[in-house]
Amino acid sequence: MSELAEQYQSQQQQGGALAQASSSREMEEVKGQIFMAQQFPRNVFQSEHRILDACKRPGLAKDAVYQYPRGGSKVEGPSIRLAEVLAQNWGNLSFGVKELEQKDGESVAMAYAWDLETNVRQEKTFTVKHSMKAKGSIKKLTDPRDIYEKVANDGSRRVRACILGIIPGDIVEKAVEQCSETLRNGNSKPLKERISEMLKAFQKYKVTQAEIEERLGYNTDAFTEYDIVELAKIYNSIKDGMSKKEDWFNKDTKQKQETGLDQAYQQADGSKPSKEEKAATKDEKASATEQKKATSNTKKDDKTEDKAVTADGNDGKGSVGNSNKFEGDKLPFD
Repeated sequence: MSELAEQYQSQQQQGGALAQASSSREMEEVKGQIFMAQQFPRNVFQSEHRILDACKRPGLAKDAVYQYPRGGSKVEGPSIRLAEVLAQNWGNLSFGVKELEQKDGESVAMAYAWDLETNVRQEKTFTVKHSMKAKGSIKKLTDPRDIYEKVANDGSRRVRACILGIIPGDIVEKAVEQCSETLRNGNSKPLKERISEMLKAFQKYKVTQAEIEERLGYNTDAFTEYDIVELAKIYNSIKDGMSKKEDWFNKDTKQKQETGLDQAYQQADGSKPSKEEKAATKDEKASATEQKKATSNTKKDDKTEDKAVTADGNDGKGSVGNSNKFEGDKLPFD
């Protein structure tokens, strides 16, 4: 028993020594980072200039903002890709995700961002379940790679929040605006005109405006440059045969007859919608058909009668006939 006790104590001492050595090494690394940050402090104006220059790249601008629907509107903000560019060009900033502990069925991790110059630190500790929802059911993750990707994916949102809590808000706003400006400058046409062309292009594959709006979660009035980029990816996927319409859009979506944005598109093109197109209903179609039949019968009866000329010399029958013919030929959506 004494030999077993001695072996246990020896292992404990070795484990404690290893842990102490690891802790000392990490402490020295942190001290080195802080020392270098104090020796080479950031120039705020140069950092801001580097950030804005990076936001002029179209590749970054396309992925700079995340957005998702909520309550019929949309929520948007700087994406993790833009947050990483902000941290890299701001300088003297340490950030990342650390897995603190892995238990049976879950992992405890920490996301952090640390300004080494000002010693301002943001960190968030969270728990990640080793499971994911797939096809309406919960799937348990057992592959170490799947678990790592799940922790990294959940941690990226916390890292973004930590970085944005460190970097001044006005710098972040300027970066987002510069990304939007980059996307606008890359296109010579106004946004509304490009949205109109996009809707027409999707009609080739029988994708309606209502299906597109349901896909994004809000009306076309709220579409932005980033929505155009996202829809362009879907369009190219369908066009190249990599996916089908049903993979992206709900075929049971109810169709809308008209929206305010449609009128804006038509006015921008120089054409105006007709009165029949605005007020087309089943009852009006039925009444138009009945009126056309009545006009036809009137014409047959008039062939056997003399023309009745009014006091001013106009043919009264001809005036009524032309009016009825105009309404009968102009059917809705022609």
